[in-house]
Amino acid sequence: TETALTAAPGDVALLPCYTAGNVTPNLTTWRKNGQEVITDGVSSPVGQQQRLVVLQDGSLNIRGVTPGDEGSYLCSSTLPGNITFRARGPENVSTSISPASTLSNRTLTVHRGTSVSFNCSAYSYPTQELTWSFRGATSSNQSLASSSSSWLDFRIDNTQPSNQGLYTCTANNTFTHQAVNKDTELLVYYVPDKHPDCMWAPAEDPSHILFSCSWFGAYPTPTLHWMEEWEERDDPAALGRGPVNVSEVTEILSVKLNRSQLSEGQKLRCTAQHPVLAPGKEKECSLTLKLPFPEGEPLVTAMDGTSVTLICSESTSIPPANTTWRKGLQQEEINPGSKYIVSDEGAVLKLTIVNITKDDEGVYFCRSENPLAVTELEVYLTVRTSSAYTGAIIGIFIAVLIMGSAAIIAKTVFSSRHRICLGNIHLQMEEDRGDVLSLVESDDEQIFQAAVPRLPPTTNGHQTTLVQIHRIPSSDHEDAETADTSPQQQEDTAQTEEPVDLVTF
Repeated sequence: TETALTAAPGDVALLPCYTAGNVTPNLTTWRKNGQEVITDGVSSPVGQQQRLVVLQDGSLNIRGVTPGDEGSYLCSSTLPGNITFRARGPENVSTSISPASTLSNRTLTVHRGTSVSFNCSAYSYPTQELTWSFRGATSSNQSLASSSSSWLDFRIDNTQPSNQGLYTCTANNTFTHQAVNKDTELLVYYVPDKHPDCMWAPAEDPSHILFSCSWFGAYPTPTLHWMEEWEERDDPAALGRGPVNVSEVTEILSVKLNRSQLSEGQKLRCTAQHPVLAPGKEKECSLTLKLPFPEGEPLVTAMDGTSVTLICSESTSIPPANTTWRKGLQQEEINPGSKYIVSDEGAVLKLTIVNITKDDEGVYFCRSENPLAVTELEVYLTVRTSSAYTGAIIGIFIAVLIMGSAAIIAKTVFSSRHRICLGNIHLQMEEDRGDVLSLVESDDEQIFQAAVPRLPPTTNGHQTTLVQIHRIPSSDHEDAETADTSPQQQEDTAQTEEPVDLVTF
């Protein structure tokens, strides 16, 4: 029978052996934790006989208990006469692994990173040994723990995929050498930290496209599900078209759609389902489809004989668009060479035209195509000659000259504004004075011979012209007014008469 004893250091411990009667055994052997320590007074190892004594009834007497004496002690006695005993077990072998989930085939599953406890118990008479062993992908029959008691447990912290395999608890009756195994298969479930990858690829038919969803690194194999969502449910183009709804247990799931099933703003979502992921915590990826939209300068001007680069960028389309340069209204495809140099820098596509001539003038198209549609950017190239630039320069010079002359005239008029404003008053004064300008040919010079000396003839034989200013009354009415004036007033008037000037032309 099993007896549990407790002793303090220095105490005397008495371990009974045979309690069925008062028969003295012929031979008694004591084992500690499966190792023999004494047989009828002969102890092992040497030196224990001073403390360990087998009494007449087979009991073990331990004098002065010390640390290290604790353990499981087993007594084996040979009794006289026909008295016999029968060994039993192992029996009632049971195992427990927790926390874990049980599948329909009784396989246990745990999630990566959890801590798991393993326990095994059994009964054997007269003695037994319990052992936990493991057989996995990288190990075979690896011993994990052992004990000669009736139970055995151990623990694995932070379980990993390498801990997945077959765990066996072995109960061995050391007297009869009969053993019983209890096997338990443990699976370690895990998922990658990343989300699934939503991708696209062109199909053999240009009007079709292949959408793929992949999620690698999960155990067991996940369930992938493609479904279709709409940002605007009232889109009339969506009416009459069934939604995408495909599901499969796989690491990569593909679905092929044609152009008639695709439209702007359409969203395709891939959801990954797995036992490790709780409901509502599924990992997913999505693609929101967008039309291509090439951008660039619509008007470009270049000088004859130079080189020019047309630039077009397209980075908004989903799936990404295939962008090319084309020429003319017929959209002829441009073949790169010495005349045309095509280069791309990410989403920017450049077309360099070398040694431009008038023949290069015209319309060019930046053409972007994805499975949804084709969109084009129209760029018109104008080629200027050197004469056109010369005429433009001359025109600019004349315009500047006219503007400068206008500024000078305006400044001159502004500076002489007092003279212009007083001009009418001066003319009225001259009319009131009654000055008369007479031009007389030199043939009539005898009329004025007494008042003006004659000018000598010119060397070319032409006659000279005399100009004389006379002070005369402006009208007969003025003569009457003059007669009525006093002699003093007439004297003042005579003093204001202008002198006679002679001018030669």
